[in-house]
Amino acid sequence: MGAKEAIEAGKTSLGIEFGSTNIKAVLIDEDFKVLASGKHAWENKLENGIWTYSLDDIWSGLQDCYSALRKEVQEKYGVNLTTTGAIGFSAMMHGYMVFNDKDELMVPFRTWRNTITGEAADKLTELLDFNIPQRWSIAHLYQSILNKEEHVKDIRTLMTLSEYIHWQLSGEKVAGIGEASGMFPIDSAINDYDQERLDKFDAKIAEYGFSWKIRDILPKVLVAGDAAGKLTEEGAKKLDVSGNLKAGIPMCPPEGDAGTGMTATNSVAVRTGNVSAGTSCFAMIVLEKPLSKVYQELDMVTTPTGKPVAMAHVNNCTSDLNYWVNIFKEVLSMNGVEATNDLYTALFDKALTEDPDCGGVLSYNYFSGEPVTGMEEGRPLLVRTPDAKFDLANLMRSILYSAMGALKIGMDILIRQEHVEVDKITGHGGWFNSGKSAAKVMAAALNIPVSTMATAGEGGPWGQAIHASYMINKAAGETLDDFLTNRVFAGSDTVTTAPEEKDVAGFDKWLGMYKAGLPIERAAIDSIK
Repeated sequence: MGAKEAIEAGKTSLGIEFGSTNIKAVLIDEDFKVLASGKHAWENKLENGIWTYSLDDIWSGLQDCYSALRKEVQEKYGVNLTTTGAIGFSAMMHGYMVFNDKDELMVPFRTWRNTITGEAADKLTELLDFNIPQRWSIAHLYQSILNKEEHVKDIRTLMTLSEYIHWQLSGEKVAGIGEASGMFPIDSAINDYDQERLDKFDAKIAEYGFSWKIRDILPKVLVAGDAAGKLTEEGAKKLDVSGNLKAGIPMCPPEGDAGTGMTATNSVAVRTGNVSAGTSCFAMIVLEKPLSKVYQELDMVTTPTGKPVAMAHVNNCTSDLNYWVNIFKEVLSMNGVEATNDLYTALFDKALTEDPDCGGVLSYNYFSGEPVTGMEEGRPLLVRTPDAKFDLANLMRSILYSAMGALKIGMDILIRQEHVEVDKITGHGGWFNSGKSAAKVMAAALNIPVSTMATAGEGGPWGQAIHASYMINKAAGETLDDFLTNRVFAGSDTVTTAPEEKDVAGFDKWLGMYKAGLPIERAAIDSIK
C-alpha cells in the first residue's frame, strides 16, 4: 500500500508531543516510516515567579501544529486528512495542573522547570523513603498544602500536560505508566501507584481535613498497548479547526517524554539506556534490580510497560547553547552572512579542535534551577582564569561540556557507586542533530559508547506514534520489547561512537573545575537578582 492509499485508508498512527520549545506531530505508516509532520514553536514564560504555559498557548499551539501536519499531507499526497488508525499524545513530564468540580484550571500550569517545592520534596522523600524530585506532581501538590494555598481543598483532578490534552480530547482521565511514575511512586509488581505510599501520604495530610484522598484525584494508570478511549466529536473539533477530522479514532495512553524517548531508541529492555538531550537532559537506564538506597540525584520512574528505570535528570541542557549560537548568528548577519542550522554542526566540530579540558574556560548553563547541584535558580555564567587559552574552540567545548556537567554527576552514582551495567545507550533529541561531534562530546562525558539512529531527530513524537501503532497492530501476546526489536528497529541504521581516552580525561579534569566552581554559581544566584 502506497503512502496516499495508507492515509486514505487510515492505516496510519499519529503522535503529537509537547516539548519545551516545540510542539511536534508525526504521522507514520504501518512500517513506522514518517509520512508527514507538523511543528509549532512555543516558549514557557516566567510569570509571578512561575514557569508556565497558558491554556490559550497550549490549544493554539496544538491546533497550529496539527494544521501544519494536515497541510503537509495535502501538499505531498493530495489527501484531505480525515482520520488515522490511532492517536497518541505525549509531553514533557511532571508539573502541576489542578481542576475543580467544574473542570476549571485553578492555578496557572506549573511546569517541570519550577524549583519551588524544595521543602515538600525533602519531606516527601523522607516520608515515602523514595526520592521525590521538586518537579514531580506530588511535590507540587504537597508544597501547595504547606503553603496553605486556598485552591487545594477544591481539587478534584490532578494532571500533567499530556494527561490534560488526552482528557480534553477523549473524556478519559488516564495516564501512561511512564508519565504516572513522574507524578507518584509506582509499584511495578502491579503496574499501579504504590498503595502503601498512597496511604502514608493520606495519613500525612489527614489533619487538613480535605474531602479528597490522593488516589481520588490522580488519573488511572495504563500501560503501553492498553486502549485509552477514543477521540470525541468535541475533541476532533478542538484538534482540527478545519473540521475535517472525524471522531472515534482510538487513542493510546498519554505518555511523558521519558517514555517516548525510551521507545524511540528501543530502550525498554533491562540493561539498555538512552539519553535525551534538548532543553533539559536525562539519561535513563532500565534496571535489573533495585538500587541499594535512595539517591536525591536520581529519579525512579518506569518504562511504558512498567519496568523500573533509574533516571539522572537535569533541568538545563541546550538553552544556553542556543543563546550563544544566536550571538554568533547575529555577528555573521552584521557582516552580511546568513547563517543556517549548519552553524550548530560547525561549532560542535570546532569545539573538538583544541584542549580536551577547555584550557581553563569554565561555563555554567544554568538557565533555570538545577536540583542535582543544589541550585534553586539559574545564572548562566562564563568564567576563566587570566592565563586560560580563550579561543572559539575552548569556549564552545566548555559550553558543550556544561550541558553535560550535572548529568555526569548523576550518572556517576549509577555507574561508579551502584555498578549498574549497561549493554547499550542510545542518544536522541535535538542535541544529536549536530553531527558526529555531538555524539563524541556525549560519549566523552559519560565514558560510555553512545549509539545514534537515523531516527534520532524524530524523538518523542515518533515514539508516541509507535505507541499508538503498537496498541492497534500488536499480535496476541506480543510485548512492546518484541514489537520494537522485531518490527520497528529490525535492520535499523545505527552508528556507535566510542569515547576517546584523551576526551574522557579532559572532561574529567574540566568536571573537577566545574564542581570546585559551584560556589561561584551560588554567589551569582545570591548576588544578582
